[in-house]
Amino acid sequence: MTQPAAGAAPRVQRVARTRRYLMCPPTHFDVVYSINPWMHPDRPVDGTLARFQWEGLLRVFRSLGHQVEFIEPLPGYPDMVFAANGATVIDGKVLSARFRHPERAAEGPAYLEWFRARGYETHEAVHVNEGEGDYLHAGRYLLAGTGFRTDVRSHGEAERFFGMPVAGLRLVDPRFYHLDTALAVLDDDQIMYYPGAFAEESQGVLRALYPDAIIATEADAEVFGLNAVSDGRHVLLPPAATHLMDELRERGYEPIGVELSELLKSGGSAKCCTLELRPGH
Repeated sequence: MTQPAAGAAPRVQRVARTRRYLMCPPTHFDVVYSINPWMHPDRPVDGTLARFQWEGLLRVFRSLGHQVEFIEPLPGYPDMVFAANGATVIDGKVLSARFRHPERAAEGPAYLEWFRARGYETHEAVHVNEGEGDYLHAGRYLLAGTGFRTDVRSHGEAERFFGMPVAGLRLVDPRFYHLDTALAVLDDDQIMYYPGAFAEESQGVLRALYPDAIIATEADAEVFGLNAVSDGRHVLLPPAATHLMDELRERGYEPIGVELSELLKSGGSAKCCTLELRPGH
């Protein structure tokens, strides 16, 4: 057996935890409007390829033992495939999404009805928030993005409803319009992020909370390497994020490349397609 080099820190043994996810099939996926810099309606979308890639993500989740539930997509709402934006779910409590752009407005009520029909405790949002696009649960904290989509007043609403401290983070690069395009939660006390996506004061917050975070390059972020899903050990992310894959391996994680290039035409990847259903204790 190969021994670690003298003075090298032992590799951390990461532990996966079985998760429950909500996904929405890309039945109506297309790019017919532009509400972020990635969306170009003049560029054709291959719906068959989008479905194939989405099903690939689903197969990986199932192969890792995770449970997946589904919501029926609404005709006329091509971005509903991005289930992470539909709500925020912590300890069995659901804060609904309230979308900034009218093109997506009906998605919030559709997701809220799905949860209500299954007996979840729900709160219909007063202020604009775009679900787990801008709210990422990280152990003791709820990391909360603002700057492009989610209203900063929603942070207080979330803090009161979930009863946990919210760390507000201001996004400044329009390419990374949601928090989940600039930062990924790997486990309760570890994240990876791209500093250039954040205002200076928010970079300071992240350094204070996560001094040992994995730092992504701009190239990682541009291929949506931070729009990743982690179960505590396995990390699903675009295969083009080669630097992040190397960093993850070095920290004891197992990166799994999942190609979602067609969905990236709308500014989304693995995390955007995945809403974690965190049960109550």
